[in-house]
Amino acid sequence: MSLSGPNRNPADCEPTYDEIQQIQLDRLQRVRNELKKRDYAACVLFDPTHMRYATGSRNMQVYSARNPARYAFIPAEGPVVIFEFGGCLHLADTLNTVDEVRPAKAISYYFCDSFLSNVTADWAAEIDELVRQCGGGKRIAIESATSAAAFELQRLGYQVFDAQEPLERARCIKVPNELKMIRASLRATEAGVRLMESKLVPGISENELWSHLHQHVIATDGDYVETRLLSSGPRTNPWFQECSTRPIEAGDLVALDTDVVGRFGYYADFSRTFLCGDQPATARQQELYKLAYEQVQTNVEMLKAGRSFKEYAEMAWKIPEHYKNNRYFALVHGVGMTGEYPYVVHREDIDALGYDGVFEAGMTICVESYIGHDDGGEGVKLEEQIYIHEHGIELLSDYPFDARLLPR
Repeated sequence: MSLSGPNRNPADCEPTYDEIQQIQLDRLQRVRNELKKRDYAACVLFDPTHMRYATGSRNMQVYSARNPARYAFIPAEGPVVIFEFGGCLHLADTLNTVDEVRPAKAISYYFCDSFLSNVTADWAAEIDELVRQCGGGKRIAIESATSAAAFELQRLGYQVFDAQEPLERARCIKVPNELKMIRASLRATEAGVRLMESKLVPGISENELWSHLHQHVIATDGDYVETRLLSSGPRTNPWFQECSTRPIEAGDLVALDTDVVGRFGYYADFSRTFLCGDQPATARQQELYKLAYEQVQTNVEMLKAGRSFKEYAEMAWKIPEHYKNNRYFALVHGVGMTGEYPYVVHREDIDALGYDGVFEAGMTICVESYIGHDDGGEGVKLEEQIYIHEHGIELLSDYPFDARLLPR
């Protein structure tokens, strides 16, 4: 397997205006193609990540993730309509993917109280009108909406399907120049982690340390950090203990998963574990790091287009017995604008929890490792972001490993 290093050519890490315009059109076409494959007349998208992927629209992404206050109508053929939050209609005026902007109907009890059923009926009638204008059809996909919205469409004779499937399938293969957006997000996030690591001194709290990364994300036109996965010392095992007020002590391991929705809305998702202070690592810390490093490097090298998920799981690095119970929940997962299809679990889990499929050229994949002993103590989290192409793979993430912990 050919593994190329990260592409740091400035021309390949920063899309031009014309490239951005074409990327948006290409992403929209991928969504339309997936709708056509399933004979869906249209989809209605409430998930702000899906809205941004399909149209390039960026507005109140975190707020919109929990409030059905803005949405997009994407037909298989015909005009695209963005329904924007009140007072925000001007934000989508210049998008080359959008034919019309309308005020959204806020189909939520929070906004409507006793008028909710009437507003939801009006919402469904407007969607029905748009479908008819695009040629009709009674198969429609929606996601992240209210149950009442689905019931209203059914009352109008529609078969309602989950829009997540076509959107995940559209997103998982990157369009030309989309990697430039991903690289730009990674380079900015790596600079933020570098800043954060420079602030790692004994006595700083986990929260304060993590805040330096978050500040840099906002300063470089990123959106937000999706999780708070930074922990230190005894809180590194088991994994998934979010950052806290704990003061970090000299000699502690400090583990981070970036989970950054960064520049252009793209995920920069890599993990590193650092050693706090100036002292050398203990033999135990080096052993943990060695195992995690071996797992990531071995599993990166096995990625290739055409390999099935189950074959990959069977070939994956074998976790030593006393670390299996605390293993990370996935071997690898797709990544684009946040985590995405596919999601491949360990050999121990694939029959009960997994599904099969094939890695394809054009996918971006995160390779995960967490090593923490069943009996406790510290743990190590490492992760790399990879692009699969026809002739090999490219390492997208480019953050150094801690030299004091790295196997010699």
